[in-house]
Amino acid sequence: MTGILVLLRHGQSTWNELNLFTGWHDVELTPQGQSEARQAGNTIKLANIRFDLAFTSLLRRATETNRLTLETLGQSNLEVRQDWRLNERHYGALQGLDKKATTLKFGETQTNLWRRSFDVAPPPVDNDSPENPRNEPRYKNIPPNDLPNTECLKDVVGRVVPFFETHVAPELKANRNVLITAHGNSLRALVMNLENLSPEQIAEFNIPTGVPRRYTFDAKMNVATVEYLGDPIAIATATKAVADQSKKSSPKN
Repeated sequence: MTGILVLLRHGQSTWNELNLFTGWHDVELTPQGQSEARQAGNTIKLANIRFDLAFTSLLRRATETNRLTLETLGQSNLEVRQDWRLNERHYGALQGLDKKATTLKFGETQTNLWRRSFDVAPPPVDNDSPENPRNEPRYKNIPPNDLPNTECLKDVVGRVVPFFETHVAPELKANRNVLITAHGNSLRALVMNLENLSPEQIAEFNIPTGVPRRYTFDAKMNVATVEYLGDPIAIATATKAVADQSKKSSPKN
């Protein structure tokens, strides 16, 4: 037998609320995001899932979601492994920009190409930019050439999938249940690999915040079943909200 895998996108962050490109910028959860994390814990509890191990990125919105979810599950002492390769996609020079304003400035076609295409990255940040992870102390032990100054989804696949195969798949093969709490694009990269989606299919695939996605596997680690946990109508509404972000005005505008 193999273990169960649950993927969980972090709850709403302060920059999600403002409709800004966030990427590797480290922001906190909003009160709504904290509520989403706790609700995810309740949803997983109703599904009678207990975890043996959890993985998160290095970014606070993921680590805090993971903490609140496990706290709700009564698994606060669970082993949690953090890794930068589960970080969100780096949005380059778009980080911190309003999504609708970017659409108005560059056009819907170009903005959607940067947001949703598989292999087109936004313009990179400068080497001396505070948005460049080479200038962030937490990444000082990572080879500089491994740290991105912009990424497309193809780049994210290139770091997330090898990490999964090396560090997560062996745990699942050992019949251990695993929770991965990460980000919209790092999870999309993993979904693309697990579900054998094409670049065209993944472009239309959106992951709502705070909604657990459960996988079971056969003996060869092929996906046997996959489903979101929770109310289908609420999930569909949350998923559409992600798809409509480039049309939404920022509250600060």
